Amino acid sequence: MNLEDLLACAQRELAGLHTPEQVESFRIKYLGAKGWFKQAADHLRTLEPSLKRDYGRRLNEAKQVVQRGYEQAKAAAAAQPAADAAAFDITEPGRLRFDHYRPGTWHPIHQTIDTLTELFARQGFARVEGPELEDDFHNFEALNVPPQHPARDPLENFYLDRPAGAPPYMLRSQTSSVQIRVMEKQRPPIRIIAPGRVYRPDTVDATHCWMFHQLEGLCVERGVSMVDLKTSLHQFARAFFGADVPTRFRPSFFPFTEPSAEFDVLFTQPDGSTRWVELGGCGMVHPNVLEKVNIDPDTYTGFAFGLGIERLAMRRHGIDDIRVFFENDVRFLRQF
Repeated sequence: MNLEDLLACAQRELAGLHTPEQVESFRIKYLGAKGWFKQAADHLRTLEPSLKRDYGRRLNEAKQVVQRGYEQAKAAAAAQPAADAAAFDITEPGRLRFDHYRPGTWHPIHQTIDTLTELFARQGFARVEGPELEDDFHNFEALNVPPQHPARDPLENFYLDRPAGAPPYMLRSQTSSVQIRVMEKQRPPIRIIAPGRVYRPDTVDATHCWMFHQLEGLCVERGVSMVDLKTSLHQFARAFFGADVPTRFRPSFFPFTEPSAEFDVLFTQPDGSTRWVELGGCGMVHPNVLEKVNIDPDTYTGFAFGLGIERLAMRRHGIDDIRVFFENDVRFLRQF
């Protein structure tokens, strides 16, 4: 019996002992009446007299090392606090064995944003970000939203409590505020997209939530027209939903674009019928908006669009309730 191998094996097992039950199993295996060291002692009697002295010495040294390790492990295990059965939460998910390990994935909203970023990057749009806490100038005034406009109503926004006379701050209600911040710092040509969270005090139901995600798009150059806007959104829809998806523009109104439109896509329903679904608003950047950021509207024109990211994800994956994105149900999230 190789004593060096026996000692090495015992020391490896000592390092993994944590409970009194494990320590006792180790004692029986190595130091018990029928354990490995007892078998090694029995082997000693079978050796030639010339070999017994050296073997016996090494056997005693190895056994002493293991005995000391056992005593230390026993003391450490006894010092561990006993498991409190009453504190065990039976509703917690069970721990998977290592051989059933499941790697995590990005949230479906994050995946959708990454896909949109990649698709618009093919058209030359660079991704930018802006603050979620905004002031009145960037969220409303610079976007040509007049003081009396209903979009400014406190019932339609999350305003922060501020001292009397202090300028208002709010959680941004649209990612359009990012286009103002970009145009303040960058001269045309400009071609950007700005995905991010926005906040509105909507009643939560299957299609509304007080927090959701938008993707703002902006292009400002010489000679940009509605043709460029329609081409950009049409190419996006074909890449995202399929090459044969029909799209359309409907006349609309937004204070920061003129003319303005709603962008719709025709979808086939589960029962075989078709329905137009609005994906967002768009239009040519209003000259007043360009003047607010010191861009000459006689020299430059631009288009802008805003798409609802949850709405895009829901249509692409056949999801009929926006709330499932934020319930953190792993059964839902593991599908992506």
